[in-house]
Amino acid sequence: MTFMKKIFATIITAVTSLGALLPNASAADKNFPSTIMHKLEVSSRDSGGTLIFSDSPEYVRRNGILYTDTVVGDARILFYHLNDTHVRKKFAIIFENTTSTKTVVNITRGGLSAPNKNYFSVGKTTQTMYMEGDFKDTIELGRYERKVYQPKEKYFLLKPGQLIHGVCDFVAAKPVKIFLLMYPEDEEALDYLSIAEILPKDEHRLRGTFKQMNRTLTLKKPYDWERDGLGYILIGDNVNDLFKHGIDATDGSEVINYGNYGINYTLNFTTKFPTTFYLSPLGGHYAGALRYKYYGASGVIQTPNKRLYFGDRTPPENPEVALARVEGISLMTNETELSDLGSYRGQVSFEYSPPGASNLPVNIVLAPSN
Repeated sequence: MTFMKKIFATIITAVTSLGALLPNASAADKNFPSTIMHKLEVSSRDSGGTLIFSDSPEYVRRNGILYTDTVVGDARILFYHLNDTHVRKKFAIIFENTTSTKTVVNITRGGLSAPNKNYFSVGKTTQTMYMEGDFKDTIELGRYERKVYQPKEKYFLLKPGQLIHGVCDFVAAKPVKIFLLMYPEDEEALDYLSIAEILPKDEHRLRGTFKQMNRTLTLKKPYDWERDGLGYILIGDNVNDLFKHGIDATDGSEVINYGNYGINYTLNFTTKFPTTFYLSPLGGHYAGALRYKYYGASGVIQTPNKRLYFGDRTPPENPEVALARVEGISLMTNETELSDLGSYRGQVSFEYSPPGASNLPVNIVLAPSN
C-alpha cells in the first residue's frame, strides 16, 4: 500500500469513527469523499521591512524595558503584554533619533485596543482597527531626541490583570531606536527609561526582530471545484507555512516567531467558478479580522462575524488526522467550525495576520458556492 493510500485509509477510518459528516452523507454512502478536503498548492514569497515583536515576558511582573532595537525604513511594531502585578502600571513606546540631524517617523497604519482582561476582545479589536487602515500619525524628532508615543494616553494605563495589545506600521527616514517600556504609574517614561533595565524573556521567548515582515501566498492554479473538490490552504502550521526566524536584539540569540504574529499575509486566489471562502480554526480559540479585495471593492470581515470567538467547539485532532491534514487531506465534518469570508469568482485577495490571543494553525477553505 502506497503512502497516499495509507493516508486515505486513515481518513476513511477517522470519518467512520467520528460519525459526523456533512448533511446527507454517511460512512456507508459512496459519496462520502465529498467530505474530504484536498490541500491546494500555493507559492510563498516574503518581502517588506522589519518587524519588531514584543510578547516576552507576556506576563509582566516588574518594571523595565520589554524590548528594544534600532530600525530604519519600513517597519512594524507589535506588542502584547499583561500587567501581572497588584498595582497599576503604565506602558510606553519610545522613539529615539540616533542621528545628529532631525528626522521624521511616519505612522502609516495602526491598531490599538483599550486595556482589557478579555484577551479575545483585545485581539479582535486591535486587528479590526489595523485592517480598517484609518490610523495615521507623524512623529518629529530632533537630533538625538527621545519621544514618548502614546496616541491614546488613557489606553496606556493598565490596571492589574489587564492586557495591552497594539500594532503599527511606520517609515523611519533615519535610524531610530525603539523602546517598549513598562513603568510605575507615578513616573515619567523618559525619566524612568534612563534607569530601566532590560527584562529577561520568559520561557516562550516570543520577542525579536524579524526581517521581511510581509508574506504573499498565491494559489498556483485557478481553483476548479469540479477538479479539486473541497480545497484548503494552511496558515501557521510550520510545515506548509514556516515560522519566521529572527534575532533577539537584547542578547543576540536566535528566536522563532511561533505563530508568525505580526507577519502580514496577502492571500491571492483565482477561481474558475463562484467560490465561497471560509476561515476554519484548527488550534483552538480564535478571534480576528481580515480584509478582502475584489475587483475594486474591499472591506473588513471579522472572524467569526456573529460571535466574539470560535474554535472552542472543534474537538482536538488525533495524530493520524493531523498528519493527513499536513500531507494534503483534511476532513469537513459537522463539527468543523467555519467563518464565512464571502463568495467570489475570478481574482480575489485577502489581507490576513495571525491575531493576538488566538491559536494557529488555520485553514482557508474553498468550496463551490452552490
